[in-house]
Amino acid sequence: MVKIDLITGFLGSGKTTFIKKYAKYLMDKGENIGILENDFGAVNVDMMLLQELEGDKCELEMVSGGCDVDCHRRRFKTKLIAMAMCGYDRVIVEPSGIYDVDEFFDTLHEEPLDKWYKIDNVITLVNASLESELSEASRYLLASQASVAGSIILTRLEEAGIDQAKDTVKRIKDALIECKCNRDIDDAVIYKETLSLTNEDFDKISTSGYNMSSYKKTWSQDESGFESIYFLNKTLTVKQFEDKTNMMMNNTEYGNVFRVKGFLHNEDGTWIEVNATRKDMTITPIAKGQEVIIVIGEGLNKELIEKMF
Repeated sequence: MVKIDLITGFLGSGKTTFIKKYAKYLMDKGENIGILENDFGAVNVDMMLLQELEGDKCELEMVSGGCDVDCHRRRFKTKLIAMAMCGYDRVIVEPSGIYDVDEFFDTLHEEPLDKWYKIDNVITLVNASLESELSEASRYLLASQASVAGSIILTRLEEAGIDQAKDTVKRIKDALIECKCNRDIDDAVIYKETLSLTNEDFDKISTSGYNMSSYKKTWSQDESGFESIYFLNKTLTVKQFEDKTNMMMNNTEYGNVFRVKGFLHNEDGTWIEVNATRKDMTITPIAKGQEVIIVIGEGLNKELIEKMF
């Protein structure tokens, strides 16, 4: 059977950075892996960020969103059926941060996938500087993802500091209580910066398995309130991107905007990856991109945001 891992975590938690290191660890051990980007939006930015991994031992596939929930689940199952035929030792699934983990487990327990795949690990990443004001839907997603994780990795630990990281763990526990989940997560939490993880750390993470604690389901992806709006072929300078992003995130007229990501094309032909949350904004050179900006949030004012761009 093909092993399958789910790498989950709320928006901006650093899943893609973690997967780069995790995939290299697995390939160094001789595993042939497939990475499936199962995104919420209609344009898959994260897949482009992983392109450096592609080679003889790693292939990238994607399921794009931009359709209704049932259609998205059918696409996910169809892609997994196709990938089961490719001879991988392991498939790694990276969904959007706006992801109900029930979709993963429900799909893997359907025929014929239940005979082809073995669920191996669920790894949840949480930004150690987790926002203090999360909506009820966001708290549910945080709790549901933490409830099933074999490992919970606190990312951006150096920026947050240990005190803030411990406060974040307390808020995860509060979210679990809110969802009527009695899981004790202390043994699953890893207080270590992603880029500092060693092979010994990955030995533990890659054998941490998953947890099947029960919790009260208070959220449905069919009526989630989460939205993504994307803009193709928009030529922006870094300054324009920063100004527009700050305007949206600091003005409730645009809705609850909590992430803006994509790529900018410089005049000299080079590409830049842009990734912004309310906590921080990163602007990083990248080998190859696509002129796309994606705005993600709750209750977005589409008309105002489109006017902005």
